[in-house]
Amino acid sequence: MHYLLRKQVILFAIILFSSVSVLAQKQRYRPNHDDLPYYFGLTLGYNSSYLHQTKSPRFLQSDSILSVEPGASGGIVMGLLATVKMTNRFELRANPQLIIGGSKFMAYQLGPTKPGEGSFQKQTLPATLISLPVHFKFNSDRIGNFRTYLLGGIKIDTDLSSNSAARLSEDLLKLKRNDFGFETGIGFNFYLPFVTVSPEIKFSYGLSNIHQYDPTLKYSNVLDKIQSRMIIFSIHLED
Repeated sequence: MHYLLRKQVILFAIILFSSVSVLAQKQRYRPNHDDLPYYFGLTLGYNSSYLHQTKSPRFLQSDSILSVEPGASGGIVMGLLATVKMTNRFELRANPQLIIGGSKFMAYQLGPTKPGEGSFQKQTLPATLISLPVHFKFNSDRIGNFRTYLLGGIKIDTDLSSNSAARLSEDLLKLKRNDFGFETGIGFNFYLPFVTVSPEIKFSYGLSNIHQYDPTLKYSNVLDKIQSRMIIFSIHLED
């Protein structure tokens, strides 16, 4: 697995630097784009999300659940983009997004079980997010038709699929609807004759505890904090 991942990283680096060298040798496209006071765009992407969990003291006191492990899954990202120039290096960007899919889950290994109950249980938590991130971008010098940038900022998420209002069912792990966190990442601007294509990888860290703790639910009372984590690969199409 590590060998395959290393090969993919090397291949990506070769393609990236080859593209940079080709673009740097060509005619300089849209030379006045960086002087625009603002510009807009569209976002398409893919995300991998998972949950970071902290166990409660009750986990050690009970033998009904032996282990709890979070799992990751993928989803589709669609969004809009609005960027405002602050200085020659810094820009302010808003990037509201709709994230479809990307359901998260917790895998439980149970201790003594009831007749007919399996020793392995999986709590799947569907997610459809509206994400409102605001970033500061730090831009490098433009080399021909290529530029690199770093970004960092905050985000507010609302989960339209939240089960926090659900009742009954002792087998339900509940997550709150709203989340808050910060994001950081790196991206690359490729200037083309009529559009700027910007592939970007971003890491998202939820800061709030989205676990709606319920001491009466066996899948909930063994957990204290649950925080969201997400890796997003995006391609921005900017005017």
